[in-house]
Amino acid sequence: MAKKAMDDLLKRRMSATQQASELQASDEAYAKLFQKAPPAVSAKICNLRLDKLTPFFTADIGFRPYTPSQLQALAGQLAEDGLMVRIIVRPIPGEERYEILAGHNRTAAARLAGWSEIPAEVVEADDARAVVIATSTNLIHRHDLSIIVRGKAYKALLDAKNRNGQRNAAEGTFGDSRQRYNARALVAEFFGVTEYEIRKAVKLTYLIPELVSILETAPKQLNLACADMIADYDPESQQAFIEMCRNESYPLNKAAMKYIASKCPPPSAKHQDMYEAWREARARAEKRLAAPPKKISFARKQFAPYLDGRSDKEIEALFLEFLRERMR
Repeated sequence: MAKKAMDDLLKRRMSATQQASELQASDEAYAKLFQKAPPAVSAKICNLRLDKLTPFFTADIGFRPYTPSQLQALAGQLAEDGLMVRIIVRPIPGEERYEILAGHNRTAAARLAGWSEIPAEVVEADDARAVVIATSTNLIHRHDLSIIVRGKAYKALLDAKNRNGQRNAAEGTFGDSRQRYNARALVAEFFGVTEYEIRKAVKLTYLIPELVSILETAPKQLNLACADMIADYDPESQQAFIEMCRNESYPLNKAAMKYIASKCPPPSAKHQDMYEAWREARARAEKRLAAPPKKISFARKQFAPYLDGRSDKEIEALFLEFLRERMR
């Protein structure tokens, strides 16, 4: 078989494998989270006009599109090889349009490549399954996701699980012990992370956009430890931290955050009180830096010829005796 034919065969096999893995992975995630199999609904494969497609709007899953250069590269690949993996969509009730569940970047790249249509897999999915498809494909196939993006995806999954649990309770079916599994533990087990990682990521989604931007683009101005503590405050109170983070002469640190939280406990505090606590924390830090050290240390090897195997306490006593003699 010619090399080009062999390459084409391998590409088709790889694309078929990935195509199957997207829906299979989402079905496995759905079964794990909701402790039941997803609805058995067959998918329809067809070409859809790009102007009939709408970005995912069912929940905020934190999706971040590729950069312009990444989209240009993907568009070039589409122009050369075609679409290797179909996008996944669901019909929007009452409209001749479709909501994209997986494949936003492929769709954007297809537009750049000048396409008018794109191969798609159309599935019938309720909101819960739509959220699972959208989040699981993003979390599994993209490894460049920030902690905020992952947090929003986890939160969307947990919210879908909670809504499903409330519906089951209303229908009188919540008695099944499987429904009582901790949702966070189920999500953690499926995606191979810890519950702590999920709690931390979800908590950071409560940061206001300005602080999210600083956290992701200037981590030296706002580290994760401080961001975690700031997320305990309500959005209005968080505004005060924007100026603190941008102050280059005194970067916000964990010690200052602990002091601010002790003086102005979350979830709400006046800006002027928080600024005052911040200034006090700064003054305390400067005072500590200016104070002489509590301990004096020496390089032991320099005194080795005179120590004769003495212990540290014996050396300290000998040194004090020497100072007293010198001070007389």
